[in-house]
Amino acid sequence: MVLKQKNVQLWARRLHIYISMALLLIVLFFAITGITLNRPELFVSDTPSVTEQKITIPTSLLSSEQGQFVPNKSALISYLSKHTDVRGTASGIEIFTDLEGDELVEGEISLDYKGPGYNAVVFIDMTTAQANIEITNYGVIALLNDLHKGRNSGEVWKWFIDITAALMICFVLTGVCLLLPKKKTLNTSMKWMSFGSVITAIIYIVFVP
Repeated sequence: MVLKQKNVQLWARRLHIYISMALLLIVLFFAITGITLNRPELFVSDTPSVTEQKITIPTSLLSSEQGQFVPNKSALISYLSKHTDVRGTASGIEIFTDLEGDELVEGEISLDYKGPGYNAVVFIDMTTAQANIEITNYGVIALLNDLHKGRNSGEVWKWFIDITAALMICFVLTGVCLLLPKKKTLNTSMKWMSFGSVITAIIYIVFVP
């Protein structure tokens, strides 16, 4: 029994140390961006940088098997990714057409791309095959804040946040496991935990609207 308890303590200590080192910079990142999110007035964000780009789209991409004036969506998005400066995740494509018989009088395709601290809007005139692209970069602070929130950052980054949170939970639990055999230190730690919990509850009840 004693040997088993020592093994548990040994593994808890190892996990606690290794997880803390693995999360060192990650926790620092989330701590700093927590402040930038909570106190935006203290951090002057970079002035958004707006650039425009124009490009001619191959007319073959503006039609598909679904119709003469229905664009090949996947091929169009792939072409824009390769031949323009857009990045991020593409939205759904919106199409507006005004027809007189089989003739296209007016037509427009619109879509946007979103990423952390980034947005691009694409408008394509179907009558001229000209694309106008407006790209907005909101600066480093906006980029970091969006990464903290997992906003427009893709599924892989969301999984990264989930895994990081799970490791933080493991870090806390292994810390508790290390305290259990140390009765005096455990009692003192429980008092501090209770104190912190009570202060948190009081701040919430009294000061939060």
